[in-house]
Amino acid sequence: MRALVIDDSSAMRRLLGGMLADLGFEVTESEHGADALERLEAQGAPDLVLVDWNMPVMNGLDFVKAVRAQPKYDGMRLMMVTTETGAEEMTMALEAGADEYVMKPFTRDAITEKIRMLGL
Repeated sequence: MRALVIDDSSAMRRLLGGMLADLGFEVTESEHGADALERLEAQGAPDLVLVDWNMPVMNGLDFVKAVRAQPKYDGMRLMMVTTETGAEEMTMALEAGADEYVMKPFTRDAITEKIRMLGL
């Protein structure tokens, strides 16, 4: 299975990428949503995308909306992994099309459980 980690923090990309690799995912990375959209066009849809909310160029919420506007990505699972902890933000992300929502800081077990809940 393939996964894409989108976060402007290289440390966070490495941390999440390592967790996903340990779970058997082939992992690629992007620094922001616009780069990730280009990667999707070039490489096709991965099984799972972990996306931060607050990033330059294109934030995570705009990325989720852009992806969900394209039916070819309907099967792709989207998980927000963010410091946005408010109920309003969580609701916005889920209504925009995110499948799951994880707040930073998180544990390996929390990420693993959310991935299992997505059926991956």
